Amino acid sequence: MEKVLMKGNEAIAEAAIMAGCRHFFGYPITPQTEVAAYMSKRMPKIDGGGTYLQAESEISAINMVIGASASGKRVMTSSSSPGIALKAEGISYLAGCDLPAVIVNIQRGGPGLGGIQPSQADYFLATKSPGHGDFHLIALAPNSVQEMVDMTTLAFDLADQYRITVMLLADGILGQMMEPVELRVNSNRVMPAKEWAANGTGGSRKKNIVNSLYLDPAALEKTNFERFAKYEEIKKNEVLFEDYMTDDADIVLVAYGASSRIAKNAISAAREKGIKAGMIRPITLWPFPTEPLAKLADKVKCFISVEMSMGQMIDDIKLATECKKPVLLCNRTGGMVFSPEEILAKIEEGMEVNA
Repeated sequence: MEKVLMKGNEAIAEAAIMAGCRHFFGYPITPQTEVAAYMSKRMPKIDGGGTYLQAESEISAINMVIGASASGKRVMTSSSSPGIALKAEGISYLAGCDLPAVIVNIQRGGPGLGGIQPSQADYFLATKSPGHGDFHLIALAPNSVQEMVDMTTLAFDLADQYRITVMLLADGILGQMMEPVELRVNSNRVMPAKEWAANGTGGSRKKNIVNSLYLDPAALEKTNFERFAKYEEIKKNEVLFEDYMTDDADIVLVAYGASSRIAKNAISAAREKGIKAGMIRPITLWPFPTEPLAKLADKVKCFISVEMSMGQMIDDIKLATECKKPVLLCNRTGGMVFSPEEILAKIEEGMEVNA
């Protein structure tokens, strides 16, 4: 298949269209604005018609997503960190209604308005607290423009299969970089019929009501238990990760997204120095790849969480490994990006701690 050179943000948008997304609601914010800009040009030209609408706010955009999804359509919105925070109430409503949707978050530094440089400080937001109440999103973390294409298709399929909202969590590096990509739709999943959709009955069936309000606490409890049973199914079937040179590793890095690309260079430099380093790269941040890390905890000397935040993923690494081995933090924050040498220095520190 012929490859084309595309910016990450634009590749996501084109992949979404190829995956059947015909409705996009968003609002411009750096460093994800190209997603919306691309959709504004492409959606009106799609055969059969597509909808692009720049909402008056992020809050309006996410509520438009709820409406489109409730009618059974594939729908997407995108934003960057503070914009995603504004969507939190609507994301919870999506979960409460069991509605499929795709949300793209091209992260920037924070908290507050922070800055426009890359960050990974929305890990907690994506995996722990994307909104109020008891619920989860599936969080996918690509580390290349090609993976941004492939995971956009996967995001829509997972959303429809499980009636869940999926967040594509990248950062300003991946959103702005250009790489050759194959624009492909890889999907072998059989999608269930959307018999729940509020899309008109024509008198052929009982009307559907999409709702997240339960005045009977027993009914809400029952629904939450059922929803979490579905989450257990997702954890069983949908965990994705890359195992990189861990077979003989004494020290294992855990990194995702753009950080994992830099970490691979540091691992190569460590191996040249005789240090057996490897990496587990979570591709699904939720569900987290707990099992492979738990197995490694019995044989490695140390783990290092490599993340562009003050340390968020490190908690999940400690939980996965039951603190059997030390877990060090190698981090940059505020929009600062690692050099391979900084990660190598932390690897050497980890070896000294366990000498």
